[in-house]
Amino acid sequence: MELHSLSPAKGSVKRGKRIGRGQSSGKGGTSTRGHKGAKSRSGYSRKRNFEGGQMPLQMRIPKRGFNSPNRVAYTPINLARLQEISEKFKSDNIDLKFLIDAGIVRKNEKVKILGNGELNSKLTVVAHACSKAAQSAIEEKGGTVTIV
Repeated sequence: MELHSLSPAKGSVKRGKRIGRGQSSGKGGTSTRGHKGAKSRSGYSRKRNFEGGQMPLQMRIPKRGFNSPNRVAYTPINLARLQEISEKFKSDNIDLKFLIDAGIVRKNEKVKILGNGELNSKLTVVAHACSKAAQSAIEEKGGTVTIV
């Protein structure tokens, strides 16, 4: 047995259809595409979400909602998270640079301190915004809040 004498087993490889090679082939004329219509044309490709001429679902459903171009998105940090950060990094001074360096927020994110959770230590906090509950909880423990 040599490499040049190898061939697949008899009947294991089917021959491809030779479409559009004359009437006598049995696959001439319309070349198995049927008569007329978009699918019979060369270069046909159906658009995404095409429903056969019916109004597509995304056009039948009404538009909803509104996105304000002036919305300010804050990254929330609760008091419980501030306490965790303070204990983990052994720091009582938490400002924006510290949060960015620690990998807690990204450099262009705005930070808002929220009042969920307990605070056990005196903290000095610098943020873009702070809720009244959070501010009173921080000041109650002797800390300070500075809004940038």
